[in-house]
Amino acid sequence: MSRLPGHVAVIMDGNGRWAHRRGRERIFGHHEGVKAVRKTVDAAAELGVKYLTLYAFSKENWNRPDEEVSALMDLMIESINNETNTLIKKEISLQVIGDLSRLSENVRKRLHQTMKLTSGGTRMRLVVALSYSSRWEISEACRRIAAAVKDGRMNLNDINEETVTASLATSDIPDPELMIRTSGEKRISNFLLWQLAYTELYFTEKLWPDFGKEDFYKAVADFQKRERRHGKTSEQIADNR
Repeated sequence: MSRLPGHVAVIMDGNGRWAHRRGRERIFGHHEGVKAVRKTVDAAAELGVKYLTLYAFSKENWNRPDEEVSALMDLMIESINNETNTLIKKEISLQVIGDLSRLSENVRKRLHQTMKLTSGGTRMRLVVALSYSSRWEISEACRRIAAAVKDGRMNLNDINEETVTASLATSDIPDPELMIRTSGEKRISNFLLWQLAYTELYFTEKLWPDFGKEDFYKAVADFQKRERRHGKTSEQIADNR
């Protein structure tokens, strides 16, 4: 318990394949995926993880068939309505990152209401990446920095790693120590590119609807076996213990 990752990020992949293997429509897989979200949130909170970031919907996902996108948005509203009181009860605050301008007014309204209602939660912060793309996030950070330089609020020499980090959507969140991806795919798909620089990556063949608490615990246990050096030698790490 003394070596828990403070921040875990998850790419929830495989809903569509899970449904197709059962002869069902993709949206059935997304409905079942909501159950895996609930299990993962509970597992992280029970362990004492302070930040959990879930990749729910990428900007590229807008290119999917209209009926699937519409069904996903409806499912999102339903899930928010069903889970808000649970988040409050479990002292979990909700934060959403991404290009929310593309969401419907109804979805944005519900998201903002839930974020406000859960803002007092101190047990864990649940960060949902929605209509999110890391390249979009970094581009937006560049615009903010460029505008600050243009307006005289910042000098070129002031721009460094800390400046960029402070301009990202995750400016008040520590970088993930562990990133989990389900479905057997081994890529990070435009997710937290800046923040994952020193993150331990864990890939599992499990499709997202089949991912449960034990799978989360297994990923954390695997993380705890790894030596995180951040450019140092093993001897240096041992000396500092």
